[in-house]
Amino acid sequence: MNFKKTNAEVSTVTRDTVAIGEKTGNLYESIAIIAKRSNQIAQEMKEELSNKLQEFASHTDNLEEIFENREQIEISRFYERLPKPTSIALQEFLEDKIYYRKPSEEEQGK
Repeated sequence: MNFKKTNAEVSTVTRDTVAIGEKTGNLYESIAIIAKRSNQIAQEMKEELSNKLQEFASHTDNLEEIFENREQIEISRFYERLPKPTSIALQEFLEDKIYYRKPSEEEQGK
């Protein structure tokens, strides 16, 4: 997942709900797909950030070391500046980069 190179908006943007709903034929279904993808992206971002911050983890409880760790602060700031997972998921959805499928009525009856 390359969420660092996405062209998603960082700030709030008004979206056309009709265009979002046209992809699936139902606005609420589109929003559910976007929400599920957003959760996946958020989980991936959290895991990657945690892994990077663990490299700087200190097992001593020295307050001076905690405040002086510039690398850790820069990594955290980088992730704070990234677009939110919902913006990334919405951009992927509008660009048809999300694979989703609807179970057919036959499969639901079984």
